Amino acid sequence: MDRADMLHFGHRLLAVCQTAGAGLMQLVYPPVCTGCGKMVGRPAGLCPECWATVRFIERPYCEITGMPFDHDRGDGYVSPQAIADPPPYARARAAVFHDGAARKIVHGLKYSDRADLATMMAEWMIRAGRDVLDDSDVIVAVPLHRARLFSRRYNQSAELARTLARLSGKPFLPGVMRRIRATRQQVGLGLRARQDNVRGAFLVPPEQAQRLVGRKVLLVDDVLTTGSTVEAATRALLRRGVAQVNVLAFARVASQGGETLYA
Repeated sequence: MDRADMLHFGHRLLAVCQTAGAGLMQLVYPPVCTGCGKMVGRPAGLCPECWATVRFIERPYCEITGMPFDHDRGDGYVSPQAIADPPPYARARAAVFHDGAARKIVHGLKYSDRADLATMMAEWMIRAGRDVLDDSDVIVAVPLHRARLFSRRYNQSAELARTLARLSGKPFLPGVMRRIRATRQQVGLGLRARQDNVRGAFLVPPEQAQRLVGRKVLLVDDVLTTGSTVEAATRALLRRGVAQVNVLAFARVASQGGETLYA
């Protein structure tokens, strides 16, 4: 057996061992539904009952904010809200509404160290946001403040951004933006309080600006609620010469102020 054959045999043996190891792990720790804990056929999967609770965001929706309309108004239609108060980003997209099993998926990634969910989540995000992904040069994640990063051990948005980069081939630029102020958690805050909470919270250091000048950025977050966080982060990027910012999130909250869809 020559050297090439030995290397080929070694690679085949390693692949067999990895496959066997994965199979053994599934016997010891069988995959369970992310939503309810029932046994399922593959890791990071959902049972039929939980799958039925996932509401994917489909057209028709506002071309800018990505919030759905309650009826079709034609391609490219922009909501009156986006016209009256346009956001700093170009377009925003999200894969699912933040309820049912989708909410539990977000919770698993964010609070329960379920980084294995990132691949499934990113695949759904690519399906929902192919237009903004294709129209971007680089991927940037909404950063956590270092104190919160220490308590959570990883940034869930960065995990999604890194996985999107791997699946799409777009470069991910970690560390180009910082969260310089330890803000309160946004959960439970109203629109004005959310805006005040994140105002001035993000900074692109001067030494990082050269990596962004003139480029189109895809800004990644896990959940869109009022959009205050991604708007503050978008402004920080634009101040450093970014040409355009698109936003892509896994989920978005369907109701703010009792309004679920654009009428």
